[in-house]
Amino acid sequence: MTSTNQNLNLKNIAQQLESENSRDRLRALVSLRDLSPEDAVPLILKVIDDDNLQIRSMAIFALGLKHTEDCFPVLSKILETEDDYGIRADAAGALGYLQDNRAVEPLLRAFYEDTEWLVRFSAAVSLGNLGDIRAYDALMQALDSEETMLHQAAISALGEVGDLRCVDKILKFAQSDDWLTRQRLAEALGHLKCDKSLSALNYLVKDPHPQVVTAARYALDTFETNK
Repeated sequence: MTSTNQNLNLKNIAQQLESENSRDRLRALVSLRDLSPEDAVPLILKVIDDDNLQIRSMAIFALGLKHTEDCFPVLSKILETEDDYGIRADAAGALGYLQDNRAVEPLLRAFYEDTEWLVRFSAAVSLGNLGDIRAYDALMQALDSEETMLHQAAISALGEVGDLRCVDKILKFAQSDDWLTRQRLAEALGHLKCDKSLSALNYLVKDPHPQVVTAARYALDTFETNK
């Protein structure tokens, strides 16, 4: 595309984003996916405070995928000040995609202080995506939550962080009634290479649920290939 056509395209998208029709704004957001972050982010920011929650959610997700210096402060502010917990959860999730370790602090604050489990869940997942050891204590605390989905997020994230101190505590979930929790455990143990992990995977490979078995076999294969 020539620079002239590119400029016209950007101008058309900008006009669509200002349309009173929410479908136009949604279509414009979708069309931004092929643009460079430098071109896309200023346009995404046009609808970051849109009245339509679907558009706001999509814009926040788009910011997570387009890495510029403008994304982190915007997403952090939304996470810390937004009234709608679904939007806060979206912002927490998007921060994990940025692969910017400045996000650890706002994500930890959200995990410890937010009263909505969905926000805490998104924060835990993103802390895992970042793989920063500073998340270790928060993720260990999440294992004591009453929410099964928080257990799943924390187990996965602890696998990404890779600190072997967590192994004893996460192994109790080998007896979980929830098969997805057991699957997440098998996946995490594949990153936590020690004798206890290996023993647990040999147990999980006999699990009654096929997806747990598949995850355990894959994790065992990673043990073999890394010998």
